[in-house]
Amino acid sequence: MQWTEVSVKTTSEAVEAVSNILMNYGASGVSIEDAKDFQNLKPGLYGPYGEIIDPKEVPHLSKGAVVSAYYPESRHIDRQAAKISTEVQGLTQFGLQSAPGEVKLTPVADENWKTAWEKYYHPFAVTRYLTVVPSWDDYQPKSALEQIIRLDPGMAFGTGTHPTTQLSLQALEIILRGGESMIDVGTGSGVLSIAAKLMGAGKITAYDVDDVAVASAKKNMTLNPQAAEIPVAVNDLLTGIHEQVDLVVANILAEIIVPLVPQAFENLKPGGLFLMSGIIKDKYELVIQTLQRAHFKITQTMKMADWYAIIAEKPIEGVK
Repeated sequence: MQWTEVSVKTTSEAVEAVSNILMNYGASGVSIEDAKDFQNLKPGLYGPYGEIIDPKEVPHLSKGAVVSAYYPESRHIDRQAAKISTEVQGLTQFGLQSAPGEVKLTPVADENWKTAWEKYYHPFAVTRYLTVVPSWDDYQPKSALEQIIRLDPGMAFGTGTHPTTQLSLQALEIILRGGESMIDVGTGSGVLSIAAKLMGAGKITAYDVDDVAVASAKKNMTLNPQAAEIPVAVNDLLTGIHEQVDLVVANILAEIIVPLVPQAFENLKPGGLFLMSGIIKDKYELVIQTLQRAHFKITQTMKMADWYAIIAEKPIEGVK
């Protein structure tokens, strides 16, 4: 089968938004090369055989980012290239600078599919105890405390390397104690649900508005036996969902978090937590104000590069 790689040259702040655009056109996978992923890295055990490597010596972008998606020939994505370019350029209306926003199409033969992914995707320690590993890699834990999340990036974005996902995973390590019920909104690759299950969460339900993302999440769940039974379904945020849980998580854009806020409040138990990420600096105050108007209590904020994660609590009735 012939595949087409669609690459969008953009800014670091627009990575998630561009990823969403490409997924909405039926991408079978998204990879991200982001200059900011290298900014805070120090020499360490990054080599495939445990050797110490200086990240500055690894070929990478000096600025900006490139988001690449893969489409089977049956998608005829070449007919959609102009529309994709228009949507990328249109991100400015949401306060995201996407320039240069260049869209490039490159044919990729089926036999080169795995090679194309291996170029971008390697085991990545996202927290002290969590390492995201591509499904084909035989990586083994370095300690008894290290938890492995296996993902197939050939189906959806959310591989754990972007700051928004890293912040979400770090926040989960902070708030999970074990046994919590959880709803994962906009699950993407399912990485947050898988991580939460590895950390001891109880009942988890995952939703995404995109059929491709749901299929991807289900596949990734099966790669991680502890998470294999997590139900994943198509749904528009939490519309029509009425279930009291301990934790709602959402790693999505701020513009989508805003309408989710009252839905999350309704679906949380008193004292429950709402963890959200994907919030660019310019939208931080908007999200904070929306949470406060909905009577959430902000308990913690986290920042990486220009991205924020927020942990908010639904107050316990009768407690001021």
